[in-house]
Amino acid sequence: MPSLDVALNQALNQALNQAFNRALVEAVLIGAATGLLGVQVVLRRLSFFTMAMTHATFPGVVIAAVVGVDLYLGGATAGVLAALAVVALSRRRGHDPSTATAVALAAGFALGVVLLSAQRGFTKDLTAYLVGSILTVTTEDLYVAAAVTVIVAAALGAGHKALTYTAFDRAGARAAGYRTTAIDLGLLLLISAVVVTAVPAVGTILTLALVVAPAGAARLWTDRIATMTAVAVSLAVASTIGGLLLSRSWDVAAGAAISLVAAGCFAASMLAGPRRGLLARWLRRRHRGPDEGFPPGGGRARILIP
Repeated sequence: MPSLDVALNQALNQALNQAFNRALVEAVLIGAATGLLGVQVVLRRLSFFTMAMTHATFPGVVIAAVVGVDLYLGGATAGVLAALAVVALSRRRGHDPSTATAVALAAGFALGVVLLSAQRGFTKDLTAYLVGSILTVTTEDLYVAAAVTVIVAAALGAGHKALTYTAFDRAGARAAGYRTTAIDLGLLLLISAVVVTAVPAVGTILTLALVVAPAGAARLWTDRIATMTAVAVSLAVASTIGGLLLSRSWDVAAGAAISLVAAGCFAASMLAGPRRGLLARWLRRRHRGPDEGFPPGGGRARILIP
C-alpha cells in the first residue's frame, strides 16, 4: 500500500537523521577532547606512546565483547594496565621508555588477535572497534564522550602549570617539589581515557591521527601554548565534522575520512605554516642568503607560555 510505504520511508529517514545528528555531536565532543590532549602529546613527544595505547586497548575490547560486559570498561582497564606497565618499566634503570612502549604496542594488539581467534563460534564483528563506526553511536556514547571531554578540560586546566613545567624542565620541576611520576601517570591515564572514548568514532587504530595531527598542525602555526590549544581544538573539530560530511557525501568509511582530513590539515600546515612551514623556511632561507648562517638559537623554536 502506498500509504504504508510512505510511512516506512518517513520513519527510515527520521531514524537516519537522528543517527547522523548523534554522530555530529559525537564528532564535536571527540574533536574537542583529542584537540585538548593532543597538545600535551605533541609537546612531550608522546605520539608513539599514544599509538601504543590505541593498540593496547584492543585486547580489553575483545575480552569485554566475549564476556558480554561494557566495552568501555574493557578498553579502559586494558589502557590503565598498559599505562602502569609503561611507567613501571620506564623507571627501571637501563630501560628505554620507547622500548617499553613498543612492547606494549605489539603485545597488546597480538593478545587481542589471539583472544579473538581462540573463540570458536564467536560471530561478533569487531571491525567497527578497529576503524570506528560513528554513525552507530548511541546516546550512552554521547554521555561518555561529554563526561570525558569535561574531565580532560578540567584536568588540563587545573594542571596547566605543572604539566608545562614537567614537559620542558623535568629536573627543575622535580627540584621545585612537583611529583613528576604522578603527573606523567595522570597524563597517560587521560590519554587512555580519550583513546577508549574515541573508539566508537574512529576506532582503536585511527585514533592516533585525530590526537596527533591537529596538535602537530597547530604547533606549526604558533609557539604560544594557549593559542596552540585553541588551534588544535578547532582543527580537530573541523576534521571530525569534515570527515563525517565527506563520509555522508561520498559513502565512504567515516573513521577513515576523519583521519584523512586530519592528516590533510597537518600536511597543509607543514607546507604553509608561518613558523616552521616548508614554504616559510624556504622564503627565510632565500631572503637570508646562503652565507648568513642560522638565526640566534640555531633556528630552534621557542615555546611561549602565557
